[in-house]
Amino acid sequence: MSPSTCSIRSTTTTRHMAGSGGGGRVSNAVTDKETLSKTSSSSKKKKKQVQLDTNPPKGTRDFYPEDMRMRTWLFDHFRSVAKTYGFSEYDAPVLESESLYTRKAGEEVTTQLYNFVDKGDRNVALRPEMTPSLARMVMAKKGGLPLPLKWFSIPQCWRYERMTRGRRREHFQWNMDIWGVGGVEVEAELLSAMVTFFEQVGLTSEDVGIKVNSRLVIGEVLGSLGVPEEKFAATCVLVDKLEKVPLDSIQGDLEELGLTRDIVEQLTSVLTSNSIEAITEVLGEDSEAVKELNQFMKLTDAYAISDWILFDASVVRGLAYYTGIVFEAFDRRGELRAIAGGGRYDKLLETFGGESTPAAGFGFGDAVIVELLKERNVLPSFESSGFDTVVFAMNPDLYPAAIQAASALRKAGQNVDVVLEKKKPKWVFKYADRIKVDHVVLVAPDEWENGEVSIKNMAEGGQSPVKVDALADWAAEVASA
Repeated sequence: MSPSTCSIRSTTTTRHMAGSGGGGRVSNAVTDKETLSKTSSSSKKKKKQVQLDTNPPKGTRDFYPEDMRMRTWLFDHFRSVAKTYGFSEYDAPVLESESLYTRKAGEEVTTQLYNFVDKGDRNVALRPEMTPSLARMVMAKKGGLPLPLKWFSIPQCWRYERMTRGRRREHFQWNMDIWGVGGVEVEAELLSAMVTFFEQVGLTSEDVGIKVNSRLVIGEVLGSLGVPEEKFAATCVLVDKLEKVPLDSIQGDLEELGLTRDIVEQLTSVLTSNSIEAITEVLGEDSEAVKELNQFMKLTDAYAISDWILFDASVVRGLAYYTGIVFEAFDRRGELRAIAGGGRYDKLLETFGGESTPAAGFGFGDAVIVELLKERNVLPSFESSGFDTVVFAMNPDLYPAAIQAASALRKAGQNVDVVLEKKKPKWVFKYADRIKVDHVVLVAPDEWENGEVSIKNMAEGGQSPVKVDALADWAAEVASA
């Protein structure tokens, strides 16, 4: 199977039925004594079972309960920040038409698709990113969506790419997008939301920086060098690769665009600038790119996030549809790949036959941020099950009583686990300690006859009686403690 293509294979299944003990019809061939004698010896030999490969497909993950608690925690922060900034959640199918992603601008993503022909002879692909799906959804409403719209999603995305630390072939990605507003106020609002997330999970501007540039910079430089505008997007895609590969490795692709080595070297010399002042000297104070960047920086001051932001002319992002401000969040220690990235993509709908619509957004993967939180030792522990109480019947006859006690606590808002089988108290206490619950409710014969249960505090070790009809009050008291 090639890296970017999944093939569909048909298999033919044949039934083999033994004459002795098999159900259903028996053919004449099977009843033949000679045939039976030939097959009897082989039928006695047990076929060796093929050991199941218990690993998930390469580049993917299983999520055991502890992993799910971490994922839920992360997603809760994504959702909390998005809602704080007035964004509404949406979703789309993980399977899309392949044509949604095969834009002809040399983008790396087009070579990384999990794509195949389905049983209806349609070319489809697992989504590698969410923005094209968002564009499709907006176009589907044919102007029926009121603008501006502020939407977010946390889709699972798929790319067949080389795996490194923080890079898998599937990942979840927090997407925040604003459509219908053309000013840099949008990009500043988006980055403020991103910074709010970083702060919520315990990171500071000493841990994370956000590089910012504008595609207008490279556009103006290329224009001054005589490169036609229709080649700007494809050039940006190639220039983005220079951070990973030497110039010689893409020189042929650049020459196909009509870019000489001299032009590329002039361009890269400009893109090494790390201050707006240096860019201003090249482009002039009347440059639209310079004006846009200066206005954006003023807004970051107003949001009080300027200590997170730095200008870097080398940031162009690898997708052809970006048109204005672009940005990339990174680990300031340089140990990890990009944490998040995005920018303005006003012309995306045009690539699908629609009308140009102002839009900007970012994608924020789940893998790198977790690695960073581990590195900075600020990722919480997820060993605790999140349950409050374990309820245990001391003998099987008291199981209905245990259900009654558990039901009372659940109605009072507790997360309760009932021991469903006969166990010794020692096992129950070990189990409760392992899943990190705070209390164990013991339903014992004598106490139950008196309308009580015994509750053990797992942290302090003491036990105390509580009336069954007062369990809701006890739960409320524990919750407020």
